[in-house]
Amino acid sequence: MLPVNPVLGIVLAALLLAAAAVAALARLAGPDGRGYARAVVTAGLRAAVQLAAVSYLIGWVVRAVPLLLGFVALMFGVAVWTAGRRVTRNRTWWWAALPVGAGVVPVVAVLLVTGLVPLKGLALIPVSGILIGGALTATVLAGRRALDELRTRHGEVEAGMALGLLVREARLEIARPAASDALLPGLDQTRTVGLVTLPGAFVGMLLGGASPVMAGAVQLFVLVALVAVQVVAVALVLELVARGLLHRDGGPAGHRVG
Repeated sequence: MLPVNPVLGIVLAALLLAAAAVAALARLAGPDGRGYARAVVTAGLRAAVQLAAVSYLIGWVVRAVPLLLGFVALMFGVAVWTAGRRVTRNRTWWWAALPVGAGVVPVVAVLLVTGLVPLKGLALIPVSGILIGGALTATVLAGRRALDELRTRHGEVEAGMALGLLVREARLEIARPAASDALLPGLDQTRTVGLVTLPGAFVGMLLGGASPVMAGAVQLFVLVALVAVQVVAVALVLELVARGLLHRDGGPAGHRVG
């Protein structure tokens, strides 16, 4: 669909620099005060390097099942690290493996067992990547929103405990609405598919020569599977936060938030 030539590189560089410039002018920054302008450039450069490497690597790993499974495991590990470190900087980050894996692993297993997805790289890697990416996004959004809410409304948590609620129950009452908002992007994408956007799987299959009906069926599967994976991820992140297993350190004497 796009020619790979110097013009493409120039356009991509211009878009990346424009995005960084807008982020700098608008002073977009995270909770720690770090501006996102540099992060935009870094993310774009990393994406270019990683996609170039993966493009060559996929052609090699699809030749053997052990290599294929190892590559999927690598995708999972990177997702857990990224999600966990986005939610918290302390040692509890590794708990992100549970929400990322709990939805993805059963779905992929069912697809392999039923034969809907063959144990071949050109099929398994894209499907696994889409699902792992969706679980990563839901885990990050739910975890950050839940912990931010508990930090802001810690007095209400204490009030709930004073009324007789257990710590887990008091945290759930405060964190649940905020964490649940992590489902909105996936739900909105599913609701508006075909009316507002034509997602990548649908367009890709059409460009590959598939019929519109087949492309629509594949895209429907991807969207429904993503919603299922993200619901599981959000539910488990909320439970981990409520139980204090996934938390942040802050406040006096290392007071745990979440």
